[in-house]
Formats: sequence, C-alpha cells, structure tokens
Amino acid sequence: MAEENTQAEDTFISHLIELRSRIVKAAAVVLVVFLCLMPFAAHIFDVLAAPMIHALPAGSKMIATGVITPFLIPIKVTMLVAVLISLPWVLYQLWAFVAPGLYAHEKRLIAPLVISSSLLFVTGVAFCYFFVFGVVFPFINNFAPKSVSVAPDIDSYVDFVLTMFVAFGVTFEVPVIVIVLVRMGLVPLAKLKQIRPYVIVAAFIVAAVVTPPDVMSQLMLAVPLVLLYEVGLLVAPIFDRATRAPDAEPSSSVSSE
Repeated sequence: MAEENTQAEDTFISHLIELRSRIVKAAAVVLVVFLCLMPFAAHIFDVLAAPMIHALPAGSKMIATGVITPFLIPIKVTMLVAVLISLPWVLYQLWAFVAPGLYAHEKRLIAPLVISSSLLFVTGVAFCYFFVFGVVFPFINNFAPKSVSVAPDIDSYVDFVLTMFVAFGVTFEVPVIVIVLVRMGLVPLAKLKQIRPYVIVAAFIVAAVVTPPDVMSQLMLAVPLVLLYEVGLLVAPIFDRATRAPDAEPSSSVSSE
C-alpha cells in the first residue's frame, strides 16, 4: 500500500514538473515577442486607438487621467499583442501537456485544433476591430449630446476594447468547442442539436452583458455566436469519423520538448 502511494506521488510530481516545463516554454516565447515589440509600444497603442479616434470629432483626442497611465497602458497593450502573436505556441504547449493521456488517433486532432483555435480567435478579434468598432464607436459618439465633449480615457478605452476582443475571440472558438465536446464523448451531437434554442437565448444574454447597451453591437456578437454554433454542429461529425479508432491504445510515454 505504501509502495502504491509512493508511486502515485511520484506520478503526480512528474506531472507537475511537466506542467511547469510547458508553462516556462510558453512564457519564454511570450516574453521574447514582448521585448521585440517594446520599441513600438506607442505605435501599437495608436493602432488600437484608431477606430475611436476616427469616430471622434475632428481634432479630438483621447485623454490620460493617471500620472503613469501614458506609459503603463501602451505596455499593457503590447504585452497582450505579444500573447496574441504567441497564441499558437501557447496552445501547442497546452495540448502537448494533455497529449500523453490521449489515444494515438486522438493525438491527430492536436495540430488541426491548435491551428484552427488560433486562426478563429484572431479572426474574432479582427472582426471586432475592423467591423464592430467601425459601427459601434460612431453610433455612440453621434448619440452623445451636443453639450458633451467626448474625450475617452485611455485606461477605460483599453479595458472596454479588451473585453470586446475576448468576447469575440471566444465566440469564434465555438466550432472548436463543439467539435471537442462531440469528439471526446462529453456531450452527444444529438444533445447539442436538442439544446439549440437554449444556445440562441444564451447567445443574446451573453451579448447583452458584454457589449454596449445598443441593439446593433449585441446583434453583432449574438448572431455570429449562433451561426458558429451551427457550423460546429455541421463539422463535428466529420472530425469524429476522421479520427475515430476504437482499437487504439492509450499513449504511455510523456513527451517533453
């Protein structure tokens, strides 16, 4: 009994060591990308602020109310851009950590899921930046009373933008989430189709919570979420048939790069 407990403890410690290794590798790449982007931090923030600046009256600018805010906010934005650029590597490290517990045929999902997850998240962020902001910001600023001078604080602006980016990025991950749920046998495809009406209601509730209180921006989040859920339902059976191998044996080796 003591020997079994010792073996279980050793296994647990080896998993912790492997997890630490994966986290260090992911963080190292993010740090390197961040350091490379640091000289362009101010320009990166200007690019992020462009949709709001274009929506403001001519000659208007954003403001910074904190003493060190003009320094901290561009650094914060640059770090998040570094994470976004490093996302494929970060996701690969995550999948590499769980891969040893998967069947060999399930491991074939890792590459397509890492690539598709990264592309879909970036697509969601790009959709929000180029399309949603181009509609929402002019609408909000045009709705402001003439007696009000619109000059958004850069700290509040970045918090709002990041919330929207995460919301749309995660929304565009819905097909991948559906595929994983079906492929891993966590939720049957028939059940996911059955709960479609609840998903539609939930999509509009989420959109109402995370977007500005206007119908246009809520529709821009809720409608893609519902459509991408349908895409996931259509694609999930294809992945299921392509990767299923009932006679496969679980992988026993723990890979470490």
